[in-house]
Amino acid sequence: MASSRNLRADGERIGQLLDQLQAGGDRRSYQSVQELLSLLSGLYEVGISRMVELIRERSPGLLDEMAEDGLVSGLLLIHGLHPKSLVDRLEAALAKVRPLLGTHGGDVEIVDVDSGTGAVLIRLLGSCDGCPSSAVTLQSAVERAIVDAAPEITVIDVVEPPPPPPIAPTSPGSVPVSITAKRTFGQCPAEALASA
Repeated sequence: MASSRNLRADGERIGQLLDQLQAGGDRRSYQSVQELLSLLSGLYEVGISRMVELIRERSPGLLDEMAEDGLVSGLLLIHGLHPKSLVDRLEAALAKVRPLLGTHGGDVEIVDVDSGTGAVLIRLLGSCDGCPSSAVTLQSAVERAIVDAAPEITVIDVVEPPPPPPIAPTSPGSVPVSITAKRTFGQCPAEALASA
């Protein structure tokens, strides 16, 4: 089994090396390296594209399995060949973190995705909404799941849920009650109960 590689780190290193070559002032060498990388990338894209065609024809389920592998998924994404749409990959990523959020009485949903800018807008639901721990939960679990499933996402925004509607009087003599700002906790109420 091949060792797992961090494609994002490799891509960043390639960018650093190109920047160093360009800064070195040898324009001809820099252009040659750029051309070499372009030719190699094109060659790999054609080869991987043909492999995807053959797998799709002969064993479509295998292609889905391969797309679950981090390295293969990254290569398919780089070449625009991933069998799952961006939204499908994001939904699958959130499905993986929902059990964790559920332990805090929370959930997460996708509000909007802008593939052109690489942005996703999500909403935290349930007990995790407004809880100071929700920011940590978002950064550690939700953000990691999104970035792993969709490296093309570069912006993750969280929309605040709308305030609850005011309670309407139920009888002619009732006095309306206004709801004030939600109480914030030092820790998630579910965590406080668990540690008690």
